[in-house]
Amino acid sequence: MLRAVVDPNVLISSRISDLGHPARIARAADEGRFELILSERLLGELSEVLMRPRFRRYATEGEVEDFLFGLREKGIFFEDVEAERLVPDDPKDDYLVALTRASSADYLVSGDPHLAGVKNKVPVTVLTPRQFSELVESESP
Repeated sequence: MLRAVVDPNVLISSRISDLGHPARIARAADEGRFELILSERLLGELSEVLMRPRFRRYATEGEVEDFLFGLREKGIFFEDVEAERLVPDDPKDDYLVALTRASSADYLVSGDPHLAGVKNKVPVTVLTPRQFSELVESESP
């Protein structure tokens, strides 16, 4: 089964719209069609953003809490590890690369141009949400 670290921004996009590739990825994770790799730092970033007042039009605080609870229930947790400097233009994304490596995930899923732009420089395979959702759907029975 595929294992993936999904950038919090992709999960945030899945809460904004139930259409599109981020939403398809969230549904696939919920259905257990791939192993979603999580860490406390990733969930903390996700929670911090989704709890901002500007996101109330997309989800209530209760809905956000339910979403985070569901991720905790279905995801596979790994400890946050020390992240070396790998993403030149966005050091706050280094932890995602470190988590992908530490968990032996097959993919890091992100639409972040900083990560997409360093595909050949970081030691992980970075797929866009579209590439990953199409891959997961092609492998589903």
